[in-house]
Amino acid sequence: MTEAQKQGQLIVISGPSGVGKGTLIEELQKRRDDLCFSVSYTTRAPRENEVDGKHYFFVTQREFQCRVEQGDFLEYAGYADNAYGTSRSQVEAMLDRGQTVILDIETKGAMQVRERRPDATLIYILPPSYAELKARLYGRKTEDEASIRKRLAQAKKDLPYISKYDFVVVNCQVALAVNELNEILCAVGRKSCYMQDVIQQYNRSFEEAEATGRTQQAQ
Repeated sequence: MTEAQKQGQLIVISGPSGVGKGTLIEELQKRRDDLCFSVSYTTRAPRENEVDGKHYFFVTQREFQCRVEQGDFLEYAGYADNAYGTSRSQVEAMLDRGQTVILDIETKGAMQVRERRPDATLIYILPPSYAELKARLYGRKTEDEASIRKRLAQAKKDLPYISKYDFVVVNCQVALAVNELNEILCAVGRKSCYMQDVIQQYNRSFEEAEATGRTQQAQ
C-alpha cells in the first residue's frame, strides 16, 4: 500500500461557541469507528465536567508560547481572550495511520490549516439564528455576562469566513445535523485521493486483460 493510500482524511469543524460542535462530534463518533478527535491545546480554564487530555490540553500562556516558538502547532490563534492550538505531530501521526482526524477549531485556525493542508475538508456549523445562539450560550450557564458578550461578538467576526468553508451544516436538531455530517464524510471518502487502492485495482484489471489478450493472440 502506498503512502497516498495510507493517508487519512483531515476534517475541520468550526462554528460559534454554543452552537453544539462538541455534541455533534461525540454523536458522530458513536456512529463511526474510523474517527479520531484531535485534542487541542488551550490557555483557557476548563469548564465544569471538562477533562484535561480529553476535551483540551489545558496549559499556561507560557507553555503555549513555548510550543509556538518550537513550531509544534499545525495552527494556532486567539479566540475570546484565550489561545488555542493543534499539535502538528499528533495530527500527522493519526493521518499516517489512515485515520479520519477531526479538528474542532476556530475560523482563523481553519484558514491556517487550509493553507498548510489543502487536502483538508472544512465544515462550518451554524445555529438556526442569532437568537438561538444567544439562548444556548446563556442556557449552558458556564460563563459570566462579559464572556458571553465576547463570544457573541466573536461569532459576528466569523461571518466573512463562512463562505470559505467547503460545507455548512445548520444545527437545528442534533440527529439531523449528525446525519448531514456523516453524509459529508462519506462523500469526502469517495474523493479520488482517498480511493487510490480502488483505482489501482481497476488499472490492474486492464493490464491483466491486455496481457491475456496478447497471450491468446500469440497462441
